[in-house]
Amino acid sequence: MATIGFIGSGNIGGTVARLAAAAGHEVVLSNSRGPQTLADLAGEIGPLASTGTPVQAADQGDIVVVAIPLRAYRDVPGAPLAGKAVIDANNYYPQRDGHISELDSGDVTSSELLQRWLPGARVVKGFNNIYYRHLRGLARPHGAADRSALLIAADDPAAQAAVTEFLDGIGYDTVVSGTLAQSWRQEPGSAAYGGVYGPFEIEGGTPVSAAELRGRIQETRPPGAPAAP
Repeated sequence: MATIGFIGSGNIGGTVARLAAAAGHEVVLSNSRGPQTLADLAGEIGPLASTGTPVQAADQGDIVVVAIPLRAYRDVPGAPLAGKAVIDANNYYPQRDGHISELDSGDVTSSELLQRWLPGARVVKGFNNIYYRHLRGLARPHGAADRSALLIAADDPAAQAAVTEFLDGIGYDTVVSGTLAQSWRQEPGSAAYGGVYGPFEIEGGTPVSAAELRGRIQETRPPGAPAAP
């Protein structure tokens, strides 16, 4: 089994860590406040979980999940992530992150911004369009009739394959929304973002098939594009 590092261990990061450990992966949790603040979460997850600094999580992880406020993307350590698949679970919320001109203009996506900051890494967009309670509740074994799919976007085929395998192991099929430049198809404001897995009030979520997700990304149009007549 692989070791999964986490830079950011809040709602999404902590949920993915729980699923990863349940699938037999070791997980290394980190956040900006220090390993001591994650002792309770690691204890809840069990013996496959440990805590560390972001550098340690990046160094030890075979795959690393980045789930932090986008405004802090420059705090992600680059050197230990060289050559690794990095799952970018971040979203751009100007009201939280402040305005970032390249994103406001639509010149780049948030995942392209992270890839520029981590030129040696192999960034894959994922886990950004699903509510964490739904992510926890919808995991199903491979082949289950009510299995859901998750969206990813990637430029690197090997990283895409590694993340697809990881998602399969934690209970999800995969739909590729495109390249990092096309990852707006699963960003805030797209038809595939937010309530696609059901209202937030429904604790366990509503299963969403790969076919339905493919339809959702076809409904989405690029930032600034006019609506269909």
